[in-house]
Amino acid sequence: MLRRLHLDGMLFAGIAAVLVVGLAALYSAVGQNGDLVVSQLIRMMAALAGMLIMAQVEPGFLRRTSPWVYGLGLVLLGLVLITGDVGKGAQRWLNIGVRFQPSEIMKIGLPMMLAWLLHERPLPPSFGMVAAALGLTLIPVAMIALQPDLGTAILITLTGATVVFLCGIGVAYIISAVGAALISLPVLWYFVMHDYQKNRVLTLINPDSDPLGAGYHIIQSKIAIGSGGLFGKGWLNGSQGQLEFLPERSTDFIFAIIGEEFGLMGALAVLLIYLLIVGRGLVIAVMAQDTFSRLLAGSISLTFFFYVFVNTAMVTGLIPVVGVPLPLISAGGTSMVTLLAGFGILMSIQTHRKLLAR
Repeated sequence: MLRRLHLDGMLFAGIAAVLVVGLAALYSAVGQNGDLVVSQLIRMMAALAGMLIMAQVEPGFLRRTSPWVYGLGLVLLGLVLITGDVGKGAQRWLNIGVRFQPSEIMKIGLPMMLAWLLHERPLPPSFGMVAAALGLTLIPVAMIALQPDLGTAILITLTGATVVFLCGIGVAYIISAVGAALISLPVLWYFVMHDYQKNRVLTLINPDSDPLGAGYHIIQSKIAIGSGGLFGKGWLNGSQGQLEFLPERSTDFIFAIIGEEFGLMGALAVLLIYLLIVGRGLVIAVMAQDTFSRLLAGSISLTFFFYVFVNTAMVTGLIPVVGVPLPLISAGGTSMVTLLAGFGILMSIQTHRKLLAR
């Protein structure tokens, strides 16, 4: 049945497990509000439908349409800067009857474009190809940073860098990239980052400097995770979440709810499922039949890993708060649709490979 639908059984099982955990965690995070959970379930069904549709699309068609998807993403990002809806101090959304974030499209559009650019070219890529890939990456990153959305801009940068890295670039390129990133830090600090973003970095160093202001989120998150102990307080029994001490508990900080109610073992179990999903995606990338499919599958898989890493590191106080949701678990629709569409592409690459092999 799954093969007829072009679905990969192992990948689908991992995704289904995360979605079930997400609904349970969200039900607790929103104070057992059934209406909000039903809304999330509807968005989930729509995202799964999108995954099913993408799984039917042949990789060759994806390759041919990559420049168009990338171009559409740029147009929508431009419209956001001109006429986008403003929320929480940022201009990130378009409303065309359905409210969504166009930056999410770039999480698929950019790796598709770079994989298309590097397809059927000698690898590792020449300096000119690396420069072209860098330019194609920086255009949407700059537009997203202007919204401002530093977290998504960082993820898009990592997505583009992943595609180039998977091409087998030399050590000199990697060292140069790290050096350029370090040199650019003062520029980012003084000319790009807003005051609230600077406060998040300073709060990471010393959260207790402003415990009721900038440091409140991370302090409450650490209390929630630490109080969960080894096996947690039990589902729906977390004090930080149920008593609403934890801000953004249904979105950015939902991992703290999992840590409090299911403990260290529950949190590790969720992370293990995530790693199995990433691992399966990388296996699909290795088994892909052409350069475009390998680069695209590898980028989608590693970008998903970056999502998980950034959110969990943020919630546990290892990196500044950047507003990145926990994939497939946090409340929200646009991110889930994009992620599951990406997994649909992975399934297409895998199942169509098998069809071609027969």
